[in-house]
Amino acid sequence: MNFANRFHIAPLIFAALLAIAVFVRAPLPGTAGSTAAPPAHPDSAFTRVYDRLSPSVVAISLVNERGGGAGSGFVIDQRGHIVTNAHVVDEADEIVVNFFDGSIVRGELVGLDRASDIAVIRAALPSQQLHPVAFADSDALDIGQTVLAIGSPFGQRWTLTSGIISGLDRTIRGMTEFSVGGVIQTDASINPGNSGGPLINLSGEVIGVNSQIISESRSSAGVGFAVPANLTQRIAQALIENGEMVYSLIGISGSDVSLTVIELLGLPSSFRGVVVREISDGGPAAQSDLQEIAEMRTLDGDLVAMRVDIITAVDGHPIAGMNALITYLAHHTQPEQEIALSVLRDGGDVITVPLTLGSR
Repeated sequence: MNFANRFHIAPLIFAALLAIAVFVRAPLPGTAGSTAAPPAHPDSAFTRVYDRLSPSVVAISLVNERGGGAGSGFVIDQRGHIVTNAHVVDEADEIVVNFFDGSIVRGELVGLDRASDIAVIRAALPSQQLHPVAFADSDALDIGQTVLAIGSPFGQRWTLTSGIISGLDRTIRGMTEFSVGGVIQTDASINPGNSGGPLINLSGEVIGVNSQIISESRSSAGVGFAVPANLTQRIAQALIENGEMVYSLIGISGSDVSLTVIELLGLPSSFRGVVVREISDGGPAAQSDLQEIAEMRTLDGDLVAMRVDIITAVDGHPIAGMNALITYLAHHTQPEQEIALSVLRDGGDVITVPLTLGSR
């Protein structure tokens, strides 16, 4: 290339570089250029939820014949009703409710349900001082979803902890021989004193009531459980209206479909349902066409059934196992309701068994 050509190209290169510099420095459409605010810190979402929910969360102190105890709870309406755990207020002689604004009032027990470990108390405060929570649909949760807990672990009131939903559809034991199904598992730190407090999503909605942990030391080991919001609302409404929660009952003992049952009956490996093992005398199932296990055989050292009913659906809703059956009955049925059970009988045909639910 000769000198003349280089002379003509140089201004073009300079102009191109200048245009690039101007483009890089220019603000994007819809922005304010150099006056734009820096991006918000991601933790600000936690702060917003805490600021919003703390006035709804209460610290509960109580006195009973064993001395006393403490827990947490949260306001659900402007009449002063507060949800907590039954084990927090069970047999309490005196309940004291502490609010975020410093108010301290006595709590009145409205009702408790030992089967789910849910209770409702009432605090007499003017409605303008009460900040009810909003509930989320706990049937629409996802594993891995970020969650927060607010409560009073070890007496440290209005403590915020964070984690994720570690599992769904767990089963825990309440304060009776019956189980609670559809429970949320979380690794958000839950310790003694958190009981009865809310588990919250990042929209500031309550998804469950923190109730139990698995820990050999009674401190958080990252495995905590919360009673789901949908069941909590149903129980709370029943306690407020009637002072008790009445659950429907089929009257069976059962188990999930095992590999042995699948192999023995020649079922698909993905087959799921509830094996009807025993039918309670005089219960609803005993008045139906449902059959319990008969004709036992030994296979690889285990007793298995050659004649067996397996419940696969209730009113067309698939039932994957015993936990799913417990959850469906608690969430969607009531005593004296007639349901239709889809039942695989003896590994052959699926039949429909009508059944009128009892109560427990």
